[in-house]
Amino acid sequence: MRVVICGGGVIGACTAYFLRRCGVDVTVVERAEVAVAASGKAGGFLARDWCAGSPLDALARRSFALHARLPDEIAGDWGYRRMSAYGGYVGRNDTPSALGWLANGVVIAHRLGTPETTAVVHPKKFTAAMMDAAIAQGAELRHGCVTGLVRDGTAATGVEINGGVLEADAVVIAMGPWSVLASQWMQLPAVYGQRSPSVVYDLGADVPADALFLDIEDGGSTLAIEVFPRTDGSTHVTAFSDIAPLPLDPAVVTPDSDAIARLETISERLSPRFRAGKIIARQACFRPVTEDSLPLIGRVPDSEGLYVATGHNVWGILNAPATGEALAELIADGTARSVELAPFDPGRLPPLDPSQLHAR
Repeated sequence: MRVVICGGGVIGACTAYFLRRCGVDVTVVERAEVAVAASGKAGGFLARDWCAGSPLDALARRSFALHARLPDEIAGDWGYRRMSAYGGYVGRNDTPSALGWLANGVVIAHRLGTPETTAVVHPKKFTAAMMDAAIAQGAELRHGCVTGLVRDGTAATGVEINGGVLEADAVVIAMGPWSVLASQWMQLPAVYGQRSPSVVYDLGADVPADALFLDIEDGGSTLAIEVFPRTDGSTHVTAFSDIAPLPLDPAVVTPDSDAIARLETISERLSPRFRAGKIIARQACFRPVTEDSLPLIGRVPDSEGLYVATGHNVWGILNAPATGEALAELIADGTARSVELAPFDPGRLPPLDPSQLHAR
C-alpha cells in the first residue's frame, strides 16, 4: 500500500511515523520545509486533562501518554519536560510575586497543572524528530507543491506535484489551514486560519519550568497571555489572535508589527527579564480552525482512499501523536482502534463551496 501525505507539519509527520510502523509505504510532500508553519512556531504546551468533558478528551489523554513514551522510542531531543502550570493576573500594586522572577504585581492565583498532568516540548524539534523517525523507517520526504488530486472515479489514485503525478493508493490532506485549498479537488468542510503572534526570548536557565496563563488589562480590555519556558533556554510568549488573509505560501507568513510591539510591551510588564535584547524570534503562525472548533480526522465523504487530518486549533502539538496513530490504523486496517474518531468525522460539517475560496 502506498500513501501520500500532503503536508510536512506535526500532523503529517506523526501520521507518516505511525503508518511506517504499520508497514505502509509513505511519501510526505511538503512545499516549503518541515514545521515551517504553526508546527514550528507554537508554544508546545501539553495537557492531559484540559479537554475533559469535551469530545477531545480521549484524544488528548491518549496523545499525552504517547508524548511521554516517544522519547524512549525514537532518537532526538525535542525538550520533552513535565512541568507545572499556573494561572493568575497582572495587578496594579507593588506586592512581590509568588514566583520571584516575575515583576511585582503579578499575582499567581491558582495551580492549573502538575508535572503529572502538564508538560512541554519544543514543537519544531519534535516535528523534525518525528519526520526523521519516519524517514529512518523508510518513509520518503519530497519537496514540491501539490496542485491537484488524481482520481479513478471516486477513488484517489495520486496527486499532481511539480507538473507530474505521484501515484498512491491513499492520500492524506494534512496541510493545516492550507488544507482549505484542497476544497477545489474534494468535498471538505471549511478550515480557517487564525493568526497568532508570539515572541521568543533567550532567558537560559533563569526561568523556572512553569507554564503561565495570566490575565492582563491592556487598552481597556482584559487579555490572556501565555508563557512557556523550554528546556533549551528559550521562553515562548503569546497573546491574542486575529483572522487575517492566509498567504498561499506558508513560508512567507509574517507577524503584524503592531501586534508584536504590543506583545513586547505586555511581556515587559510581566518580568524585567523580558527585554528587547533577549528576543530571538518575532513571529506569527496560522492555526487551523473549523466551524465547530473540532478537528477533521478521517475519511473524506464520497471518496475512496482519501483522508484528512487538520483543524486542531491550539491543541495541534498535543494531539498530533494520537491523531497520527489513529489515522494510520484507519488507513492500514480500516478501523481506528486506539481512539474513537467519530466525533471528528469530516462528514459532520457541510463542505465548503470552492467559489468561496476567492472570498477568503
